[in-house]
Amino acid sequence: MLAAKTFSSLASSLPKTLQTPNLTIPPLSSTAKTKPQNPFLTSCLKSSSQAILTETLSTHSTPGPTRVKILSEALPFIQKFRGKTIIVKYGGAAMKSEQLQASVIADLVLLSCVGLRIVFVHGGGPEINHWLTRLGIKSNFLNGLRVTDASTMEIVSMVLVGKVNKHLVALINKAGATAVGLSGIDGRLFMARPSPNSAELGFVGEIANVDPTVLRPLIDNYHIPVVASVAADMTGQSYNINADTAAGELAAALGAEKLILLTDVAGILENRYDPGSLVKEIDIKGVKRMMEDGKIAGGMIPKVNCCVRSLAQGVQTASIVDGRLEHSLLLEILTDEGAGTMITG
Repeated sequence: MLAAKTFSSLASSLPKTLQTPNLTIPPLSSTAKTKPQNPFLTSCLKSSSQAILTETLSTHSTPGPTRVKILSEALPFIQKFRGKTIIVKYGGAAMKSEQLQASVIADLVLLSCVGLRIVFVHGGGPEINHWLTRLGIKSNFLNGLRVTDASTMEIVSMVLVGKVNKHLVALINKAGATAVGLSGIDGRLFMARPSPNSAELGFVGEIANVDPTVLRPLIDNYHIPVVASVAADMTGQSYNINADTAAGELAAALGAEKLILLTDVAGILENRYDPGSLVKEIDIKGVKRMMEDGKIAGGMIPKVNCCVRSLAQGVQTASIVDGRLEHSLLLEILTDEGAGTMITG
């Protein structure tokens, strides 16, 4: 069994080129056998059908036999998920901390290179709050949703689509993968409709339809689409969309193998006041029972509902993952320990 702690230790012991968004992935050439200046050589071979990570590891703190054992134990997980579509929703602590952001980016690149088809969906609440404050616009919330009038919607679009999205694309590209930034408006990816509470919430929308046509050629070529959670209706009016909801609906439309929501808690807790009571795996019936018993409450309810809805539409598993944990994506996908709660159908 590949222990999560051991895998995390390996990830932390890798050279800095894999731990931060400064990872570069040189092309394979006829001089590939020439000893590189950097002792850690990573060649990511990409085509329309595969992405393979080839590693040459030099001596560093983790003994060679240990590294080989860990990598070999990851093989069944790589084989299981290679070629499968994985939707990752990014936000919370992992977005606010530069260290965790670097960890997420490195994980995405590695997963893409071993053949997973990654789609990255993001919000950007803290950044939106920052710019609203700078512009003297007060942030108001109703039941956890941002009240979005016309001026706020303009800032939301500018920050999510023009700033956060392109920043993430640049980091992923710098790390050696190929990212393409989009919003729900592009290619009619998401068609929005007003929220039932639009009188109070303003331009907060729901997703009426998903058309992933624009994403398929990107995914098939192992590019990483980075999707901002903004959409428009038939008239072209923009709406602020909850990023968890956007990720769940997109996972269903793409027939994804797995939906992963990065969040600020360990996952679903048997006792929500006890961080040590993590539920590692649960099915839809179990989740509904916990909601009825009041064990799932507050901000966890919309996340769980998002997961349940995606599972009901054909997604194989949905995980609520602790985004505060370094390399949580690798721990969730490439180990049997996981890094949160996995919900099954």
